[in-house]
Amino acid sequence: MQMYSYRWCGSVPSTPTTATTMIRRLCCLQSVSSASTTTTTNKKPLVFLGAPQVSSIVLDTLLDASASPHSSFEVAAIVTQPAARRDRGKKLALSPLATHALDRGFSPDLIFTPHKAGDDAFLSNLKALQPHLCITAAYGNILPTKFLDIPQFGTVNIHPSLLPLYRGAAPVQRALLDGVRETGVSLAFTVRALDAGPIIATETIQVDDQIKAPDLLDLLFRKGSDLLIRELPSILDGSARLKAQPQDDSKVTLAPKINPDESWLSFDKEASVVHNKGGQELEQEL
Repeated sequence: MQMYSYRWCGSVPSTPTTATTMIRRLCCLQSVSSASTTTTTNKKPLVFLGAPQVSSIVLDTLLDASASPHSSFEVAAIVTQPAARRDRGKKLALSPLATHALDRGFSPDLIFTPHKAGDDAFLSNLKALQPHLCITAAYGNILPTKFLDIPQFGTVNIHPSLLPLYRGAAPVQRALLDGVRETGVSLAFTVRALDAGPIIATETIQVDDQIKAPDLLDLLFRKGSDLLIRELPSILDGSARLKAQPQDDSKVTLAPKINPDESWLSFDKEASVVHNKGGQELEQEL
């Protein structure tokens, strides 16, 4: 069987690299034998999907846990967004997750950057890895059925809200705008509908009225990482599927992306409204 993997193009610079010069590592698609990328351990292969810096929290937790001699799993591949122009469009850069993974020494052969998760070449790679589980944390791409059908034990997502509350791209920002005093993180199976899968576990936290969105997002993904590690044994033996609870659709609230107009402060509003809006960095979304 043949599979496709992203390879370095050009030599690795001997001096510290910038994100721009590291772009070359994902610029070519080469055919390689599956034997060169398939591990020979007995650990269960997991695939992690994410993109922003906050998803690196989850990756670190997974890599650290998998390094234990008693670990039953390994991170077999990482899926992230393609390189994009950042810093106001001036520089072509890897996603923060890809940069972090490379800094940790993760093989560039096993970092995939499909434009869509339904791309045929990418799905061929994924099938060849025979993942037991896929894990998403702020990945940002829709996962089609043909993707969801591949991992043996499904795909799970870490979502920074107490589902079914705040489904969508900006759950933390929307919660803070609403002035909530309690929120949390959910670990749920992924289905085709947005953030609508059965819930495996949740953790609730109290919200400090002085906390900023980036700090709360960071905290929730740290809590979610711990929740994931705690629940992985039941997910990988199939029992989590039996205990997962369906969401109550009558309680759904949505958390769409923050649009630019919403970032304006209007001082004729109540003080609490101005506080909730003015204290947040609203541009950060999942």
